[in-house]
Amino acid sequence: MTTHAVVVGSGIAGLTVALHAVEHGCRVTLVTKDVLDHANTRFAQGGIAGVMFDDDRVEDHIHDTLVAGAGLSDREAVRVLAEEGPARIRELIDIGVGFDRGEDGGFVKGLEAAHSYPRILHSGGDATGTAIEKALVARLRASRVDVIEHAFLVDLVVDGGRVRGVDLLVGDREATVDTAAVAGRRGIVAADAVVLATGGAGELYAHSTNPAVATGDGIAAALRAGADVRDLEFFQFHPTVLAAGASFLVSEAVRGEGATLIDETGRRFAFDAHPDGELAPRDVVARAIAHQMDLQDGRPVLLDATHLHGDDPEERAAFLARRFPTIDRAVRERGLDWAREPIPVTPAAHYLMGGVSTDLFGRSSLPGLYAVGEVACTGVHGANRLASNSLLEGAVFGARAGDVIASDAASPDWPAAAGQSARPAGGEPSGAAPAGDDRVDVPPFSRAALQELLWDDAGLVRDEAGLGHAASVLSLWRTQSREPHTELEYENENLLVVAEQLVGAARARRGSVGAHYRRDDPVTSAPIRQEAVAC
Repeated sequence: MTTHAVVVGSGIAGLTVALHAVEHGCRVTLVTKDVLDHANTRFAQGGIAGVMFDDDRVEDHIHDTLVAGAGLSDREAVRVLAEEGPARIRELIDIGVGFDRGEDGGFVKGLEAAHSYPRILHSGGDATGTAIEKALVARLRASRVDVIEHAFLVDLVVDGGRVRGVDLLVGDREATVDTAAVAGRRGIVAADAVVLATGGAGELYAHSTNPAVATGDGIAAALRAGADVRDLEFFQFHPTVLAAGASFLVSEAVRGEGATLIDETGRRFAFDAHPDGELAPRDVVARAIAHQMDLQDGRPVLLDATHLHGDDPEERAAFLARRFPTIDRAVRERGLDWAREPIPVTPAAHYLMGGVSTDLFGRSSLPGLYAVGEVACTGVHGANRLASNSLLEGAVFGARAGDVIASDAASPDWPAAAGQSARPAGGEPSGAAPAGDDRVDVPPFSRAALQELLWDDAGLVRDEAGLGHAASVLSLWRTQSREPHTELEYENENLLVVAEQLVGAARARRGSVGAHYRRDDPVTSAPIRQEAVAC
């Protein structure tokens, strides 16, 4: 009998799962909460990391990933990522992704923070995610995969201890309570396997690089179904987001080209935090910026690209427009001329390293349920993701999940290792989190109030007082009676579920490490030097 797999999500991870699963004989239905090509993947600017050059080494990519992960990465997951990454990149090339090439016909090399080698491939300068998304969507439309757009995951269907399908709300995202019954319809799609590829939860925070669809839906559904999650305390904040107009990420590749971070006096301050300065791991650079902003009464720092590509500002402007067309357009739309003057930047929530706990084939602790991409946690990123490993993760582990779904369905037993990838030594949170203080003034619940709460109390820098306050507010919000009817209301409830888990994990991990930085115990957060991690 043909295995029916439902894939929820249409970024690089979900599309890769679907294409691989259908090649292995599965009947695949892909559902997405927006249109097919509107996923977080298309916003990825910097590129995809992989060992694609003769003078680079897999061992060096492994080493860099482990260093960035601050000692908490699962080494086997990292090895899988680095070893299988080149084949997945070549697969993308085969389906039509045109990575940028130089005059000699070879791939253009890009350098990003915490990489020891310029192994980043990009497409269209800073439009890599868009190029990958378009190519995968085109291949999917030509395949036998069925697609349901505007389909929101309400919950997983669990029967007999196994996931048996998905409960969907299909309809108008903008429906109101009064029109929900007309504009949307509920329906169950039965399946032999369900793959969560729903992305992260950037909407938890007031300032985020993520699109509005990143509301933690897959994590919340997995939690309600009883699946294990891990490492939700590790939320990466991107160091450089334009501090003018709506949030817009300025890729790490800009600093890789040589742009510098300066304070209001013009001083390069990043070397105060790490010997690699602007190209230190993201968590270090983001905190260095936040610290400098505190010294400047909250005013943003400046990203200076005015020394790139010679002394002629016209030539520099042409170079920036050619190398970073998407960023250049966004900068100029805000009335800024980054060829002639530094531009204001600030950190913002970017990427969730934790998620649904899986093995190295995407299997969760709940039979029949898989998770891939940002919604999943294989342990590959540890406490801090290495730049440009996210697209690679979606491709590598998406392919692995897609390759085993049919054979797993034919087996009477869910593999014993599912969801049990070991946490490295020293990675367990130290003890249970203390209870929050219920004596707290609680504002009415809204998404904006939730976002401000997490930004203030569980953001880039945390402490027990703030986390305890957040836990109390979240707990009281959860006791209030709210019955969701529309997609936006379901999203809000999902964000609340994930927020509680994130704050609880952050309170339990009392020591600082990687992206989880506690001002009340900062000693263990000192940067891990390159030589500290051996492969």
